[in-house]
Amino acid sequence: MTTAPPAAPASGAARTAARRPALLLLPALAALLVFFGVPLAGIVWRALTDPQPGLANFTWFFTHPANLDALGRTFTTAAWTTLAALALGYPYAYAMTRAGARGRALLTLLVLVPFWTSLMVRTFAWMILMQDSGLINQALGAVGLGPLHLIRTPTGVVVAMVQMLLPFMVLPLYAVMAGVDRRLLSAARSLGARPAAAFLQVYVPLSLPGAAAGALTVFINALGFYVTPALLGSPEDSLLSQEIFTQVNGLLEWGRGGAMGVVLLAMTLGLLSLGALALHLSGNRRRP
Repeated sequence: MTTAPPAAPASGAARTAARRPALLLLPALAALLVFFGVPLAGIVWRALTDPQPGLANFTWFFTHPANLDALGRTFTTAAWTTLAALALGYPYAYAMTRAGARGRALLTLLVLVPFWTSLMVRTFAWMILMQDSGLINQALGAVGLGPLHLIRTPTGVVVAMVQMLLPFMVLPLYAVMAGVDRRLLSAARSLGARPAAAFLQVYVPLSLPGAAAGALTVFINALGFYVTPALLGSPEDSLLSQEIFTQVNGLLEWGRGGAMGVVLLAMTLGLLSLGALALHLSGNRRRP
């Protein structure tokens, strides 16, 4: 008569194997705690205690119209940047899916160049291009449309931010578009749908998760942009990141600067959570 081997060692080995992925996360979590969690805790502590304990810094932020104006400009600039990046990124990502191997490699290289170039270098390049005597105004003047005053304007800031954040829109879009079965478009056309109708009613809805992910990524990044608005924008149109810099480095008001940063971070995390929830619910609806 044979007896079954005990199951305890097997289950213990299974539990150990299940823990291995979690153990691999420990170094990254430790780095986040040291380099993000500890400084963030210090900022929150300053906001609540400098110059005296309480919510005085947050009260100051929400009761001064200049702060609310800067907050509104920040969200407006981020929204315009996101819309422009979506308008440019969607056809670009679609072109990547339709191009051949060499064309796709070239388009991918072009969209990845911003990741390999210093943000400061790109911003200075835009400063040169947007000058009244810069290349953009020279080209506009040649066709009778210029010159336009672009530097030190919100429009110039948005244009530069779109170029810098466009990869964050294109890459999620391409990842989703590349997985769309193009036979669905052929099936729609075989049922009598016109090419434009098939594209709008079949292809676009299937690509919406990529558009939503790209829009959320661009918007969140745009909220915290500092270098580009500081160099290309004007003091009258400063964003919240610039106001934080002024409070901390110019006025040495660490508590107020910390409160502004905490407010911006809280709003960013709230938007990120809402966006993730919307994407999750949208994905559940599409499942059969």
